[in-house]
Amino acid sequence: MALSSPPSLLVVLFFLSSIALLCESRLSLDYYSKTCPSFNQIMQETITNKQITSPTTAAGTIRLLFHDCLSNGCDGSILISSTAFNKAERDADINLSLPGDPFDLIVRAKTALELSCPNTVSCADILSVAARDLLTMLGGPYYNVYLGRKDSRFSQASSIEGKLPKPNMDMSQIINLFAASGFSIQEMVALSGAHTIGFSHCKEFSSNIGNDTHYNPRFAQALKQACSDYPKNPTLSVFNDIMTPNKFDNLYFQNLPKGLGLLKSDHGLYNDPRTKPFVELYARDQNKFFKDFARAMQKLSVYGIKTGRKGEIRRRIMLTLILLIFMAQHNC
Repeated sequence: MALSSPPSLLVVLFFLSSIALLCESRLSLDYYSKTCPSFNQIMQETITNKQITSPTTAAGTIRLLFHDCLSNGCDGSILISSTAFNKAERDADINLSLPGDPFDLIVRAKTALELSCPNTVSCADILSVAARDLLTMLGGPYYNVYLGRKDSRFSQASSIEGKLPKPNMDMSQIINLFAASGFSIQEMVALSGAHTIGFSHCKEFSSNIGNDTHYNPRFAQALKQACSDYPKNPTLSVFNDIMTPNKFDNLYFQNLPKGLGLLKSDHGLYNDPRTKPFVELYARDQNKFFKDFARAMQKLSVYGIKTGRKGEIRRRIMLTLILLIFMAQHNC
């Protein structure tokens, strides 16, 4: 006899699987409370130890999060190593200047978490929490990080072309780039405030020093001297905020009207009428900057995420990078 409706058992199984998928797809603040109770402690210890030994880790990790999230979503795809058959995001030209310490931090945290909670915590969640916690360690604002992201299975350098701002872009290009990802002009300016920490390589701004009249003359001369040897030494760099380079504050915005911006995009923020009002607002009101930066970072941290079956929990994170770090530490 033909059945006019699916067996009741199949209906129940379908219903249960749908509920499970729905629950798996939700982010929450306590996502690992039962599956990995030691998550917060392991993250705190790993982050603190790394920042103490390598103080530039904080700025680099925030930048790493930005490069991962804005390109193809916060899915840890920037952490995947290239192979002989595929050039990954990590090796795209715009990402070659990313420092090694943030990658090392993620490897250390992932290794510790795998030992305690195997195949449970995603690399994407590790990166998101590490960026937030390091921000607060430098005096920046706290914001909630919702957990439950899954890791991307794929990473291709060609997929991020045109999705990340470049130092020599004009302000219209940068505004349009952020708008394409759903970020307003004010959110873009707030996120640019991350330049209050970290550094930029001389090659990213040296060609502008003699051609951009927005530089403070004495500052421009100092930059020329600091970067005079950069063609021979491409690792030469300068702090983005020369006043308080290791403290997250609003001095970056206070520097811009004085001609103390480092990149073309920095000067553009103050000289473009669409962004200047927000620069002036954040320069005089640090609390407002912190509030808007935290809100923008929280929005960025869930941009384009993968949940449920759309991603995976990556177990072997950056195998090639781990080997390179080991070799470097042991002078191999």
